[in-house]
Amino acid sequence: MTNGELLRRGTEALARQKISEAGADAWILFSYVTGLSRAEYYLRSGEDAPPEWREAYWEKIEMRKRRMPVQQITGEQEFMGLPFSVNENVLIPRQDTEILVETVLPMVEGKRVLDLCTGTGCIAISLAVLGKPECCLGTDISREALQVAEHNHRRLGGPVSFIESDLFDRVGGIFDLIVSNPPYIPPAVISGLEEEVRVHEPRIALDGGEDGLDFYRRIVAEAGNFLRPGGILAFEIGHDQGREVERLMKEAGYASLRCKKDYAGHDRVVLGEL
Repeated sequence: MTNGELLRRGTEALARQKISEAGADAWILFSYVTGLSRAEYYLRSGEDAPPEWREAYWEKIEMRKRRMPVQQITGEQEFMGLPFSVNENVLIPRQDTEILVETVLPMVEGKRVLDLCTGTGCIAISLAVLGKPECCLGTDISREALQVAEHNHRRLGGPVSFIESDLFDRVGGIFDLIVSNPPYIPPAVISGLEEEVRVHEPRIALDGGEDGLDFYRRIVAEAGNFLRPGGILAFEIGHDQGREVERLMKEAGYASLRCKKDYAGHDRVVLGEL
């Protein structure tokens, strides 16, 4: 079997399972197993695939057929141009969250930043590596998630530290910027999500309470105790939550409220000034 045939059969196997991105996923797994770039593949597509490549590739294809996310199979997801390690204990970083980072990145130079519900650490680490903050602190209630965040910090660096905390419970100090991508999906919606998310990603990182707003209420109510006057609170939100999150922040005394849309035109980030 040639390399080209191996990739084609992998694509067909995923397509039969009705995996929407069968071609893209088959290629990612092929490149992961073989180490070949696109250019190298085109030069070597007619060569016989070594037995160890065939065995390893089909193992990964079988995992994907069982709806395990590609990122969990390869153990990595790019975010803001940086390679973040992922596993079943963390939410896989998504492009939607890049909107939050891109929005606040110009604000972080020389500032103290707090990232609540840090997960992989992708927000805190990206801000630390790409901006010039004084420091970034990431918190998460999940010890397993924090192990992933610490691993990513060792790989990528930056002035970042992490603590195990239920939101602000173990946080001390005052910050210039508080950011969060909290759980914001109602349980009734989670049950209808695709299997890759519903089964393979941690529910604790998804479930935002009955209306999806529980974490926003808690964070807005407490954030003022940890923000300097004029400090910024910024959230990623669900596509239909912009108006409610803005209302919560306005009632808590935040001003200059803004809502930014994602590339699909949906509300995705809300931020305001204390």
